[in-house]
Amino acid sequence: MSNPFERDDILHYALVNDEGQYSMWPATNDVPEGWTVVHGPADRGACHEIIESSWTDMRPMSLVRFMESASD
Repeated sequence: MSNPFERDDILHYALVNDEGQYSMWPATNDVPEGWTVVHGPADRGACHEIIESSWTDMRPMSLVRFMESASD
């Protein structure tokens, strides 16, 4: 069987971690510790759209906070 992370024929989740980083995750696998479901289960395309529209800043949140505090 093919890699569940690359399959379009199964449901997926859009996940986010405490650093504001996103991941697409197959609904057939347990959600890893430290990650929260923000969308799904849904088809892969819908999860991809959520991630694309939500994850507009690739910097980890800890770096954003550090840079903001350094500029004060």
